Amino acid sequence: MPYVSVRVIKGVSTEQKAEIVAGVTKLLGDVLGKRPEHTHVVIDEIDPENWGFAGKLTSELLKGASNE
Repeated sequence: MPYVSVRVIKGVSTEQKAEIVAGVTKLLGDVLGKRPEHTHVVIDEIDPENWGFAGKLTSELLKGASNE
């Protein structure tokens, strides 16, 4: 039973989430031969102020990108 956890910044649409779940499920079927009914995909949405990279909070990086 594959279990896949996907973490994204909040703001992903329901349609995008459905596409992620379908794509991950298909990939595990194609590569590992896993059956879709045994594949679990969990999407965690993280607030930008709770995620950071390049030494900065994502919320700050997003503010800077909108000012350019």
